[in-house]
Amino acid sequence: MKKILCSSGAVLGRYNNNNYRLLKEFAENLSCDGFEFMIDRNMVSEIEEIAETVKSYGLYIPVIHANKNLGEYLCGMTASFDDGAYKEYIMTLSEEQELFEKGTELFKLNLKAASILGARKIVLHMWNGIASDKRLENNIMRFGVWKDLAAKEGMDLLVENVICNQNDPLTNMNSVADAYSDVGFVYDTKMAEFHAQTLKLFDEPYVKLVKEGRIRHLHINDYGGGFKDWSNMKILPMGAGHVDFDTFFRKIFEFGYDGDFTVETNVIAEDGTVNFDTLNGCFDKIKEYMKKYGK
Repeated sequence: MKKILCSSGAVLGRYNNNNYRLLKEFAENLSCDGFEFMIDRNMVSEIEEIAETVKSYGLYIPVIHANKNLGEYLCGMTASFDDGAYKEYIMTLSEEQELFEKGTELFKLNLKAASILGARKIVLHMWNGIASDKRLENNIMRFGVWKDLAAKEGMDLLVENVICNQNDPLTNMNSVADAYSDVGFVYDTKMAEFHAQTLKLFDEPYVKLVKEGRIRHLHINDYGGGFKDWSNMKILPMGAGHVDFDTFFRKIFEFGYDGDFTVETNVIAEDGTVNFDTLNGCFDKIKEYMKKYGK
């Protein structure tokens, strides 16, 4: 445990056409222990072939990040902005079920990719998009089906503290934890800082998530915007924003955190070149905190 991973999304993106074949070459320039492989929605139609190809590179990939839009299949509604006006549609029960079944088939493809790659953890955005957490009770209820599917494959489906537009991530995490006594979470420092919650994890009534070992993976990213600053969503490398990493690492290790870390900072320039030094600098900082506070 306590491995430092690089998100494939940090080095693969629109400026290099999400060319997953580049991962083999890029890995040689990175000082991380392995990767968290992000499944982009454009990969779904060829996901088994892609996973088999990436597997052949011999990389350590203990975690996959499932399609980010999966949460939209759980909520039973659609939401959009049309000419600046907010519009939503609450589905009928039959429509909800049909949508959920489509989402389940998509989730199974993510499970297949995880199995091929040898991953044992799957990161899920339980709430997502404009609908976000507006019907969180639906998301929580249906989540159990996917959680059980993952468990049958020997995988841990982890809910991430994704930004939201109704409640706040920690409140939502507590609701999920109350519904499922064995569910685990991914805590993203950038997502938390967006809601001014990075260190609130260690306060009541949320600290139980740490005490009970529910925080099983960490995304270590910085944030430079203000409270719920929707115009400033960029993921920054450690030290480029205002996350108090020293206090965060001290406290998380005090509670005996023994999971892994993923750095997600996107470092691809418009010409497709990758700034490996920035990522390696983040890995080094995490190693320093592990040495300073880890047991």
